[in-house]
Amino acid sequence: MIAEQISVFAENKPGKLAAVTRVLAQEGINIRATTIATSDTFGVINLIVDKPRQALEALGRAGMLVKTRKVLAVLIPDRPGGLDRLAQTLSKAGINVNNAYGFVLENGQKAVFVVDVDQLEKAEQLVEAEGFTTVGPEILR
Repeated sequence: MIAEQISVFAENKPGKLAAVTRVLAQEGINIRATTIATSDTFGVINLIVDKPRQALEALGRAGMLVKTRKVLAVLIPDRPGGLDRLAQTLSKAGINVNNAYGFVLENGQKAVFVVDVDQLEKAEQLVEAEGFTTVGPEILR
């Protein structure tokens, strides 16, 4: 299953993250994971949310430059080696990971690792064939 990542492009200055979180809070949208990457003057706030379409529309109405990108959200065991198995699977197939981040769903049980890869459909088929489960918004609620 393919998930959607919301990316907000903003100036790197105080209050930009707060503006994003305010819009999402007012819309009743739950942030499940986020990363922020900045350069000197600009940054990208990547978000996995429970209602990506609604988030995209609300942030756009607020005047923010926002895009969506299809990514894989893969369930992995929350234990040593859980991520390694996924990384090795992708590497052996020649799939490049462009961006990634993760979060724990159940301590000591399961985590989600979000990967933006260069061959999305191939990666999805591969990880599912290897016994991984990919998830979308339904598990992220």
